[in-house]
Amino acid sequence: MRKMHRRQVYRRLCSIVTGIYIMGELKNWLMPHVTVDLNFNTMAINNRVKSTNDLELKDRLVAINRVTKVTKGGRTFTFAAIVVVGNEDGVIGWGLGKAGEVTTAIEKGVEAAKKNLVKIPIHKGTIPHEQIAKFGGAEVLLRPATPGTGVKAGGAMRAVLESVGVKDVLAKSKGSSNPHNLVKATIAALNEMRSPYMVAQNRGVSLEKVFKG
Repeated sequence: MRKMHRRQVYRRLCSIVTGIYIMGELKNWLMPHVTVDLNFNTMAINNRVKSTNDLELKDRLVAINRVTKVTKGGRTFTFAAIVVVGNEDGVIGWGLGKAGEVTTAIEKGVEAAKKNLVKIPIHKGTIPHEQIAKFGGAEVLLRPATPGTGVKAGGAMRAVLESVGVKDVLAKSKGSSNPHNLVKATIAALNEMRSPYMVAQNRGVSLEKVFKG
């Protein structure tokens, strides 16, 4: 009986130690991801544009999907439109509108985009630095370009970059071509941008030293 009791206690101790080890490894794996998400959300909140009264926003339709639902009375069609709005001077936002008519869906998308505006730093018509971002299955790469290069991007990425006011940029989509995920990934990459003035302030150095090193 004593031997059986000792074996049970030993097995329970082994299971407890194994559980503690697994929880520690899981915590070490999760912490970097949680930190990145928190930093991204904090940066998005800090860049949020609250007032749109003084902004001249232009809207661009990125994609529109028709959704069919089969009911007893027949088929009903609804439309989902993803729209980006921007003032071509560093302000950008995206929205999704759903309605039974195309025009109503676009209008709803524009209104949703105006409530989701963020401020993006632009330096001499291009982005300040290289940036990679992911959203869902989409992964985008943005690189600054010299004057005269133009917007080397296609589809949903071009609509976002032109709306925000970028004139010269090299952009590449490495993952899914889903326009919804591409728009969100591109805006996420732009949200991670830091202006030279912000970098100089954070490092406590002059602006000249940031450019020349």
